[in-house]
Amino acid sequence: MYKLVADAVATAISLRPLVANVNHCEVIIAPPFTSLKSVADRLEGSNIRIAGQDCSTEIKHSAHTGEIAADMLKDVGATHVIVGHSERRQYYFETDSFVNLKTQSALASGLAVIVCVGETLAQRESGNAESVVRGQVEGGLRGLTSSDLARIIIAYEPVWAIGTGHTATPEQAQEMHAFIRRVFAERHSTELADALRILYGGSVKPDNIAGLMKQADVDGALVGGASLEAETFAQIVNYNM
Repeated sequence: MYKLVADAVATAISLRPLVANVNHCEVIIAPPFTSLKSVADRLEGSNIRIAGQDCSTEIKHSAHTGEIAADMLKDVGATHVIVGHSERRQYYFETDSFVNLKTQSALASGLAVIVCVGETLAQRESGNAESVVRGQVEGGLRGLTSSDLARIIIAYEPVWAIGTGHTATPEQAQEMHAFIRRVFAERHSTELADALRILYGGSVKPDNIAGLMKQADVDGALVGGASLEAETFAQIVNYNM
């Protein structure tokens, strides 16, 4: 819930030339709902894709005041949507079943889905991190077909490392990412698991992105506060240049 329309547009316009030559990764930004159309219009023809920060569980248009349907996001230029973000789970009590409904709604509308998973500090310290993440992966993706899963991106965001200044070490991130890939392979197939992109999210900054990206199973980053300034975000995107 950052940036009014003018600020969001200005940030997008500043970002565009800073990542124009990027071809090693996909660049996606997720402005607030109120700014999606304006930002998408300014970025038309660029290599930057647009994501919604959330979507409704409802596929059909119906009387759900205040909700945003996935096809509404696509209509204003979004290609992706984030579901199950830790803040949605923590503050709005979204369950794995709820995340699954949102995922299915988004897929039915033609969007690629970034499904967020991650444990709290208490869950990690009690030795339950893997069981929590397994439940989130399996619950959030339940009932999806192979073609559906090809449009899924997983984002591992340890709740204890979000906005705290603490970041999982590259080794901790790698360990959980490898575990997620194993769970995916068990539930689906090795081929799909190998193709799965798993992002790390949790206080990602220009000074720690390179170490994270050296890990075999870290395929990208879900960037929070460091994405609010175009120059800082561009440094993360261009970490290998």
